[in-house]
Amino acid sequence: MSNDNVSPGRCGARTTRIPTLVAVKDAPRDRAIVTGMYLLCGTHRASSSSLNHALDVERLRALFANASHRTSDPLRILFCGADDFSIASLRAVVAAQRNVPGLIHDIHVLHRPAKPAGRGLKMLREVPIEKVAAEELHLPTHAVDTFTGWTPPISFNIIIAVSFGLLVPPRILGHAQYGGLNVHPSLLPDLHGPAPIEHAIVKRRQYTGVTIQTLHPRHFDQGTVLAQTPHPGVAIHRGTTAPELERQLARTGAELLVDVLTLRKFVPPLDSAGWYATSNGPVSHAPKTTKQDRFIDFEQHTLADILAKQNAFGDTWCTLPNGDRLILHEVVDTGMIDASQRAPGLFMEPSLIGTQKQLPLIRAACGKIGTLKKSTYEGKKQGHGNDKLLRMLATPHVSS
Repeated sequence: MSNDNVSPGRCGARTTRIPTLVAVKDAPRDRAIVTGMYLLCGTHRASSSSLNHALDVERLRALFANASHRTSDPLRILFCGADDFSIASLRAVVAAQRNVPGLIHDIHVLHRPAKPAGRGLKMLREVPIEKVAAEELHLPTHAVDTFTGWTPPISFNIIIAVSFGLLVPPRILGHAQYGGLNVHPSLLPDLHGPAPIEHAIVKRRQYTGVTIQTLHPRHFDQGTVLAQTPHPGVAIHRGTTAPELERQLARTGAELLVDVLTLRKFVPPLDSAGWYATSNGPVSHAPKTTKQDRFIDFEQHTLADILAKQNAFGDTWCTLPNGDRLILHEVVDTGMIDASQRAPGLFMEPSLIGTQKQLPLIRAACGKIGTLKKSTYEGKKQGHGNDKLLRMLATPHVSS
């Protein structure tokens, strides 16, 4: 066993990276589906001594290599990525290169250049994948903001695009013997578009998942589905936030991507593996989010709507009767219903909350009551909006 496959565990024990064979429902008996999961400290752990007799890494690697009858040349990958979601896939691909002999020859990373950000656009915001690729994974990186006039710096035979943000044009795809792959965090065709995670939460989907599709030369999210999270998908539990769901789907997507690479599902003839399209489940577009998506209208939105927006988009906002814009940092369900004829909106009533600290209350369109634990007046000191808001609510003849 080489040292490359052994790393120290968090508690001092040594852990072994090995491919994991997972049986999949309805798969042929003589064929195992190989996942891109590895036994790592903090995920699946086993000491090297306990594995010596029970598991043989070389035997598993042989199974790994023979799991598919398809063959391909060693992959020369142009990996196009940007954020933490794509970083998870990149790390998994690098692990596959290390652990699956002959699968991957080399990996180059393509990313967008740093962009001005912050007040006055005086700061440059780096793309997260650049530092990880160059400093942690020691991969060559290339920056591009448009494919117009761009010539690839290397010869590659497959493109992997994950949260990249640019459509890879036919001119570039045509250079790749095996075309391109994309990791999309939804059960396509549902939630096609650039913001599927946020829209899965705000639309209150019970399940979502990850789809590995080919890159279409002219349209986003219209490729052939090569792999998809099995039915019914990944459950979205009550209160799950977009960052939490993104981390979960990033792991799922990384494993599914390695499956596709290892089983050479990208080699023609391509087999469509999408089940959701024929499930009669809802299909919606997931457009890029805007500031308006965060807007709360107390006369129209139920408390469930408000909490879903908060979980999906983070801070929400509303407009007060005097025209001020209030940023809502944390709304909490009190579990109470307002039986009065009070109009929906912000109000204060100490008798409704069992605490000495007065907090603004929200009557939503459904009559349920929420507590506004923290707020900010736009342009004012962060997190200090409640004091001013309570003074306004205490003023006679002023309602919200």
